[in-house]
Amino acid sequence: MNLPMLDQAATSAPLLLENIPALQAEVRALARERDAVILAHNYQLPEIQDVADYVGDSLGLSRQAASADARTIVFCGVHFMAETASILSPDKRVLLPDPDAGCSLADSITAQQLRSWKRQHPDAVVVMYVNTTAEVKAETDYCVTSANAVDVVAHILREHGEDTEILFGPDMFLGAYVEKTLGCKLTVWNGECHVHAGIRPDHINAVRSAHPDADFLIHPECGCSTSVMEYVASGDVESAGVYMLSTGGMLDYAETHGGERRSAIVATEVGMLHPLREAAPGIDFIAANEAAACRFMKMITLPKLLDCLRELRHEVKVDASVADRARLPIERMIGIG
Repeated sequence: MNLPMLDQAATSAPLLLENIPALQAEVRALARERDAVILAHNYQLPEIQDVADYVGDSLGLSRQAASADARTIVFCGVHFMAETASILSPDKRVLLPDPDAGCSLADSITAQQLRSWKRQHPDAVVVMYVNTTAEVKAETDYCVTSANAVDVVAHILREHGEDTEILFGPDMFLGAYVEKTLGCKLTVWNGECHVHAGIRPDHINAVRSAHPDADFLIHPECGCSTSVMEYVASGDVESAGVYMLSTGGMLDYAETHGGERRSAIVATEVGMLHPLREAAPGIDFIAANEAAACRFMKMITLPKLLDCLRELRHEVKVDASVADRARLPIERMIGIG
């Protein structure tokens, strides 16, 4: 499987380092003038993260979108994230600096496919990763992020009974992680994030051999996550120093160990290295695969962000009939998380 690589079609002209501070200052000034809050995902380019009012994972960003006081939300992420912000703040203007910033995982299931799946399992509870379109969320009972998927499924089993059938999608690796963690059986959709799926066991083995004393932080979406859990359970891999973490959990790790001199291998999209290094400069954070870069996340650039604010363009608005149905599973996710 080929990982998405940055190409000229997906990026604008190279941004010179000396131009970044001036552009960032202009972005901040325009954001104040437009009464706009800038939200950025952990996988965004460093210069985008550094200019944002809030940087976080999907769950944290959803909470920020729901509580935003500003009239305009500028979402530096991908399309489904801007949709989620529009659903949670229907009275706000939500802008996406590049409307083509999509998501391979969100594209792996459509609302029509989910409706067909539900017809085959009429008594099941539907749990969908937040990395889905608004139309899919409208067909869903509960949304989850990697940070709270285990807690949400555990809640459902407590409330509805241990024998409840759960349709979980679209990420098969996160679904397998939830099954292993809770010791339960889910009906899992066969979807994946092609960046995380491309981080394979051979990458992990190579980098761990090169850094035998390093901790190992792995995102549950990674293609090797299930095998790592099995290796740990069987004793083939020493469990000490192995952490299954959402991006938010990785930042918690950095804050917990920030005063220590150590190294940590990070198995997720490479944009995560920037906030980790900012949070804990003393830790040597090492990418499990340097090529694991999402071209969609990297489509948001400072010039595009500046143009978006200047012209208030690329608004993302979810139809009210869809938003009304999609809001409940998102609010359940936020409440349980």
